[in-house]
Amino acid sequence: MNKNIPQEIQRFDLSARIQHIIMFTTFLILSFTGWGLKYAYAEPSSAWISIWGGPRVAGIIHRIAGIAMLLDFIYHQFYLLNLARKKDLRLTIIPMPKDLVDMIHQFMYYFGLRKERPYFGKFTYLQKFDYWAVYWGMFIIGTSGFFLAFPVTVSALFPTWTLAWAWDVLFIMHSDEALLAIVFILIIHFYNEHLRSEYFPMNWLWLTGKMPIEQFKHHHPAEYDHLYGKGSEKKK
Repeated sequence: MNKNIPQEIQRFDLSARIQHIIMFTTFLILSFTGWGLKYAYAEPSSAWISIWGGPRVAGIIHRIAGIAMLLDFIYHQFYLLNLARKKDLRLTIIPMPKDLVDMIHQFMYYFGLRKERPYFGKFTYLQKFDYWAVYWGMFIIGTSGFFLAFPVTVSALFPTWTLAWAWDVLFIMHSDEALLAIVFILIIHFYNEHLRSEYFPMNWLWLTGKMPIEQFKHHHPAEYDHLYGKGSEKKK
């Protein structure tokens, strides 16, 4: 290997890692308290919610975690702006037509219809979906959650003729989108990033921000070639 190629590559800086930790910590707290609150008076959820101090205390914890997640999300936007200011921001996380091609290519690879893996860049199509789903989720869950948390304050925003059904719609939006997020994170994200055989029992990237260069080359060959050039491992 070219001596100029490092053994590990820095994928995420300290700030990005802290943002991720805050995001998934608040997400877990919101998941635990939110579904406990939804079924607070039904077994076995009533026993679960008692661990959090009962519905009232769990509701306070839920709101605090929601505000912390929102602040983390807002900070991330300033983080991106700062990267752009320093000219360190590349638009590699933006979904492109190639991502659809990569997805079809990968399924063909899985079914034995293609011999080679997709030529992924810095982020795969699934990682991009992971990232942008947060924006969608923050809009749906965040907006509906704010309305449900402060019903008296926001009720003035609704026409009188909607009050009979608006709160039911908001509750469904909040809980069903939360369920979708929980299922996706626990099944798709956890498997793809942590539970695959090459990572099990955990991918330490979320803590160190670093990935072994051979693993990086295997999963993100287009980005590897962008950084080091094709055939760079053969260079002296």
